[in-house]
Amino acid sequence: MLKLLQHSPLSARIGMAIVILNVLVAVFAPLIAPHGETSVVGDVWEVSSARFYFGTDHIGRDLFSRMVFGARNTIALAFITTILSFSLGSFLGFIAAVKGGWTDQALSRAIDIIMAFPTLIFALMILSVLGSSITTLIFTIAILDSTRVYRLSRAVAMDIEVMEFVEAARLRGEGLWWIIRQEILPNAMPPLIAEFGLRFCFVFLFIASLSFLGLGLQPPLSDWGGMVRENAGAITFGIYIPLIPAGAIAFLTVGVNLIVDWFLHLSSGLHE
Repeated sequence: MLKLLQHSPLSARIGMAIVILNVLVAVFAPLIAPHGETSVVGDVWEVSSARFYFGTDHIGRDLFSRMVFGARNTIALAFITTILSFSLGSFLGFIAAVKGGWTDQALSRAIDIIMAFPTLIFALMILSVLGSSITTLIFTIAILDSTRVYRLSRAVAMDIEVMEFVEAARLRGEGLWWIIRQEILPNAMPPLIAEFGLRFCFVFLFIASLSFLGLGLQPPLSDWGGMVRENAGAITFGIYIPLIPAGAIAFLTVGVNLIVDWFLHLSSGLHE
């Protein structure tokens, strides 16, 4: 692993540095933030100063502290949701590919029905009815995102499923779960890992979008997308505070994509 990292391109190292920085901020948020997540410590939209590094928000809370706690809330939520969506989507995709027949048809048609609805509109409809609790938010986004994971995992598993070593496992009498666990999953890992990074970016941006629309993480919890919405009115007065959380969203997304691009290059077998 260390040898691989030593030979990684500059873009991948920049991406890893961005991701590690964000993860460290999220993990050590209580130690880094000078003020509480919900503490009102100043006037409305104060400018950057030695006391408030990024200024204050629309009700006088320290924006830097809100950004730090927002990293913890947003990244943790996106990571948990991506893990759940990948577990569900890849599990169903592998089952459909290995079983085939009516199992494949039933699962694929159910996925087609869900994918027929625009993702954002479907999520808005569900969250408007069930509410925007963290549990509802996680499961709603995970189910919607798992449809994309299902398509990829099914396609990858179907290519692997016709290989000779899988046929040999069937002839030995190996069961469904053994074949999936020992034959399909190890060979499907490279494209799935790369897709995990892309799906994380999508979920991360999707949560930020929902928060911007008022259906993501609810106040007083800090969230980068919600912070853009809360402080959008500052632009009218020439105060560019909303650009700080928006820039943080773009910053992390670019970092993850740089790592994913490098991993896709490695898994493709191409060389410089």
